[in-house]
Amino acid sequence: MSWTVWAEKPYTVVLDAGHGGKDPGAVGKFSKEKDLNLSLVLKMGELIAERYPDVKVVYTRSTDVFIPLQTRADIANKANADLFISIHTNSAESKAPSGVETFILGTDRMEANLDVAMRENAVMKLESDYKTTYQGFDPNSIDSYIMFELMQNSYMDQSLRFAEQVQQRFVGHLNRSDRGVRQAAFWVLLKTACPSILFEMGFISNPEEERFLNKPASMAQMANALVNAFGAYTHKQAVRKEASEKNSEVRSQSSDTQNSDVRIQNSDTLKTDTPTTNDQRQPLHGPLFAIQICASKTPLKPNDPQLKGQVCECMKVGEWYKYYTAADPDRAKVMEARKKLLSLFPDCWIIKVER
Repeated sequence: MSWTVWAEKPYTVVLDAGHGGKDPGAVGKFSKEKDLNLSLVLKMGELIAERYPDVKVVYTRSTDVFIPLQTRADIANKANADLFISIHTNSAESKAPSGVETFILGTDRMEANLDVAMRENAVMKLESDYKTTYQGFDPNSIDSYIMFELMQNSYMDQSLRFAEQVQQRFVGHLNRSDRGVRQAAFWVLLKTACPSILFEMGFISNPEEERFLNKPASMAQMANALVNAFGAYTHKQAVRKEASEKNSEVRSQSSDTQNSDVRIQNSDTLKTDTPTTNDQRQPLHGPLFAIQICASKTPLKPNDPQLKGQVCECMKVGEWYKYYTAADPDRAKVMEARKKLLSLFPDCWIIKVER
C-alpha cells in the first residue's frame, strides 16, 4: 500500500528508541530495555518504508549508542518532524503490573504519573553538566516539574488522537492489557515541536511479559500494530485537512448565512439519541472543546451506569464509541466544567470535537 500523506512536503516521522549505550534503561531477568526498544523501532521503520515509501523515516538512534534526551528532541526538530514516536519498556517494583500505556505531554494527574516521568527523565543525569543543558532542571525534584504546568502544548489534540489509535490496536487487536492513554511530564516530549507520544510496550519486570516481549513474533505483531496506528492517524489527518480546506473554500464563496448555525460533523462522528448538553447552537467557525468521560466498544443507552447520569454526545472512532459532554468553543469554560466532573470521572479528558 502506498499513498502520499501530505502533498506539500514529505511526511517525516521520527522513531526514537529510548535509552541505549551506557544507559540500559529497565533491566529484566535476561534482557534490557534498550535492546527491546531498538528492536521494535527498527522493525517499525522497515514496515513504514515498505508500506508508505513517500514517508521519510528518521531514527534518533539505529544502533546501541547513548543519545542525550535534548539531542533526541533536536533531531526531530531539525528534521521538521510531523510525528515523534518514542518507544520504551516499562518496569515496576512488583512483578504483577502488565500491559501497554501511551503517554502524551501534559500535567493532568501529574502526581500519579510522576514516578514514570522521573524514571525516564533521570537519564539526563548520565550527561556531563546536565544542569546547564537542561536549564537547571532536576529530574528527581518535584519542584522542577512546576515548569510543565506553565507550558502550553499546541500539539496535545493531535498527540492524543495518535495515542488513542495506538492503544486501540494493542488492546482491541492484540488483546494486551490496557493501561490507557496518560499525560506525563517527559522532557523529550516537551522539547519536540510536533505531535508526539511515548509508548511503553510492556513490563520487563513481569516475567511472563518479559518472555513475550523477547519473542520475534511478538515484536513483529507490535511493530505491525504501531504502523497500522500510524497509517490510520495520518490518513485521518489528511482527510481532516482536505475537509477543512473545502469547508473554508465553501464559506469564502458563499455569503448565504441561512445554514450558518448548522453543526458540521466529521465523517467518523456518530450523533446518538442522547441529547446535547448545550441548547444553544454552536457557531460554524472554530473548534469545539468537550470533556470525554468514557469509551465503550458498544453503544451505551442514556441511562447507562457508566455515564453516571450525565447528558452526553457520542463520537465513534474506529471500534470505540467515545462519550463526551459540555461541548463549547470556549476552552476555559470546558476546563471549569471538567473540574466539577473530576469527582465522578477522575480520568476525564478535554478533547477537541471535529465539526
